[in-house]
Formats: sequence, C-alpha cells, structure tokens
Amino acid sequence: MNRVVNVGKKDYPKEHTDTLLDEYVIARFKSRGESFEILVKPNAVESFRGERDINILENMPVDKIFSDAKKGKEVSTEMLEEVFETTDVEDIAIKILEKGDVQITTEQRRKRQEQKRKEIINRIVRNSMNPQTGTPHPPARIENAMNEANIHIDPFKPVSLQMDEVVDSIRSLIPLSFKKLTVSIKVRGDLYGKLYGELKSLGTITSEDWLSDGRWHGTIKIPAGIKDELFERVNHLTKGQVEIEIKD
Repeated sequence: MNRVVNVGKKDYPKEHTDTLLDEYVIARFKSRGESFEILVKPNAVESFRGERDINILENMPVDKIFSDAKKGKEVSTEMLEEVFETTDVEDIAIKILEKGDVQITTEQRRKRQEQKRKEIINRIVRNSMNPQTGTPHPPARIENAMNEANIHIDPFKPVSLQMDEVVDSIRSLIPLSFKKLTVSIKVRGDLYGKLYGELKSLGTITSEDWLSDGRWHGTIKIPAGIKDELFERVNHLTKGQVEIEIKD
C-alpha cells in the first residue's frame, strides 16, 4: 500500500476525489511500470501548452502526486525520489504535463471541443471577409466548411495555435481574405469622448487630428469582418452625426 504524501498547502479528503473529477482532469505520466498523476484544471493544461505562463499549483485542487487519482492513492516519497529525483510537487507536476498525457472524459472532451470550435468560427467571422462580396461569411458557412474539411479540434491546444491550420484547410472550400480595412471617421468635438474608447476596442487608431472646424478626424484599422459592427456602433453613439468612409 502506498504511503500518503502530504506535501503543499492543500489537503482534500480522498472521498472528494470523484467530485473533483467533474471539474478537473487527470494528467498522467508513466515510468518504470508506475503511474504518476495529478488533478489539474483543463484551462491550465491549455495555458501550459501555449505560453506556459501559469502557476500549476494554483490550478491543482490538491498538492499531491497520485498513483491512482480516481482512488486517491498517492505515490510514496521513495518512488518520487527514484523517478524524479525530487519530492517537490510543482517540479513533478510540470514534468508530468511535459511528458505525460491528459486523461479526459468523453463529455469533457465534447464540451471543450465545441467551445473551441465556436471560438474559432467567431474569430474567422470577425477577422475575415468574402473577397468576392466584401462582406463577412456567415458563421454557418464557416462551420459547414470546417465540417466538410473534417477539421479536428484539439481540446487542449490554444485557439490561436489552431487558427492557421483551420484557415488553410477551408480556403479551398470558401474564398477568404484577412485584409484589414482602413476607415476614416470625422465627428464633432463634443462627441469625440464617447466615441474614442469604442474605436480603440474595435481596432487600431493609426492617426488622429483636430480639423479647423472643431471636428475630430481619426483613421482606424479594423478586421474586415467587423465593418458592419463598426458602422452600427459609431452611428448609434453619434446618432448618425458622423462622417465615416472606407479608405481601402
């Protein structure tokens, strides 16, 4: 029977393990015929595999290394020393994430893949357009193209790292342009304050100046897919008292 290793600031009862598995996933590394497992938040695995700027311990419900996380069985200090040459939970957890596999339930995988699929579709819609019409593709058209291309969504790979592969796969099915648009906006000085923050949230203001008639003139670069959204928001905030023009 494995000896209990109580290392770290958190110490949850073993009977809570089943409940924890609803919220956390198991990362497992095998060596010398033994399993070394940690419970960790799914988003932490994704962050670790992306920029890796993350505190692993803050994303673990218990600071423990298990031989069987589902049964709450922990690894002995002797075995940790033998395999990892340390008993430091954080160091071992990082090695498990680097070298091991993530165990995930079918439902957890389905939910994460669906979430990422929707985010990828949304990003493509917002940042691209149909160069033949100059308008964004509807989300359903992007989704249909992804289905036709048999796109596999990695539940733990950051969306930013999956975008290029998805776009390359669907380009042969639908015309896509990621060209940014340059928009010129002129507005009365008293409307400038309520408009400026909105513009910064939608794109990049590349130039601005004040005209001789007291109006503010700004030039903003935006993703092609949000042109209609920009027009709608600007007209709403200014009640139509604005001069807006696509320069490209």
